[in-house]
Amino acid sequence: MTKPPMLTAQQALDHLLSHANTVSDDERVAMQAALGRVLAEGVNSLVDVPPLDNTSMDGYAVRTSDTKVPGAILSIAQRIPAGSIGTQLEPGTAARIFTGAPVPSGADAVVMQEDCAVLEGATHQVQVNIAPTIGQWVRRKGEDLTAGNTALLAGTFLRPQELGVAASAGLTHLNVKRRVRVAAFFTGDELALPGEPLKPGGIYNSNRDTLLACLKSLGCDATDLGIVPDRLDATRQALRQASKDHDLIITSGGVSVGEEDHIKPAVAAEGHLDLWQIAIKPGKPLAFGAVRRSENPEDGEAWFIGLPGNPVSSFVTFLLFVRPFILKLQGRQAITPQSYPMRADFDWLKADRRNEFLRVKINSKGGLDVFPNQSSGVLTSASWGDGLVDCPPGGVFKAGEMVKYIPFSALLS
Repeated sequence: MTKPPMLTAQQALDHLLSHANTVSDDERVAMQAALGRVLAEGVNSLVDVPPLDNTSMDGYAVRTSDTKVPGAILSIAQRIPAGSIGTQLEPGTAARIFTGAPVPSGADAVVMQEDCAVLEGATHQVQVNIAPTIGQWVRRKGEDLTAGNTALLAGTFLRPQELGVAASAGLTHLNVKRRVRVAAFFTGDELALPGEPLKPGGIYNSNRDTLLACLKSLGCDATDLGIVPDRLDATRQALRQASKDHDLIITSGGVSVGEEDHIKPAVAAEGHLDLWQIAIKPGKPLAFGAVRRSENPEDGEAWFIGLPGNPVSSFVTFLLFVRPFILKLQGRQAITPQSYPMRADFDWLKADRRNEFLRVKINSKGGLDVFPNQSSGVLTSASWGDGLVDCPPGGVFKAGEMVKYIPFSALLS
């Protein structure tokens, strides 16, 4: 029987995202507890920001009708620091004003102090050395936020700047989606944790720290279920345990076709497997399915994504598939990472039928260098690099050609 063709990266991603439904539970948290969360519902500003027309510069508030010609001399009638309200500005006068202070009624421009000169020997007089335009250095009432209008949209990932917007809107608490709960375990009898003695043929488990850190960087509640022995019964037991209180289970290792790879039959026995193997490099053996929480169908299922065991394959497939799946579970607006056309400063002349993701680094000339060893076992390539080149199936290029570059910074937030 002829094997069906492997799914492309995009087909596999589309399949995963078609199953990812946003978690339904919300919670109300204080502003300082909202960092890294996802806004469950849009919020409106309680106030106009700024609340009044104000100056963005230290200088003098003037009437442009008094300053049509450079060199106009005006009487300094008042002084307005931030937090104070001035009085009506009369013709022929100016107001000394400081950044953030409300522009007095009657004034229609601000001239920065560098363009003015207080006359020596004169009493409270200033010479305005330019002819300002209406609205110069004036920040209009509500130009940032207007009372009653949207300040932040539902699905917004709350970074420090979004919390600043919410605070300027007068908000103290926000309704956010609960954190996505993810369980992770790792298969392989050769694995040991750092600090433990290595048996002959053993290796330290780098995927544990890499993947748990990735989950935490996305704002998940991550449960570490440790290393599971390479046995079918142990793998099934780990899946049952992980499914109870989690939205998603991720594993590393055991998704290939060897006699010691038990993930596929274990998931099939405890739930169902919908996808296995995709045409990418590194990371071909990626699995997707679900694990039932109990024999009662009403208890539902936990989603399952099985990642390859090789450390680069595990890391790259997490970024390309697990990350967007989690973002959709969180209800985020933006899922697709930003990519950029950049110049490759290296040749890539060996075409592969799979979609390749090359570890690269931006050099001092604004081009991309490639790590010389692109093996899926060389994790230092990901530490050295600052992003990936998305090379399509059959793709080749020479130095100087433009390629699609995806920075790690866009894949880890």
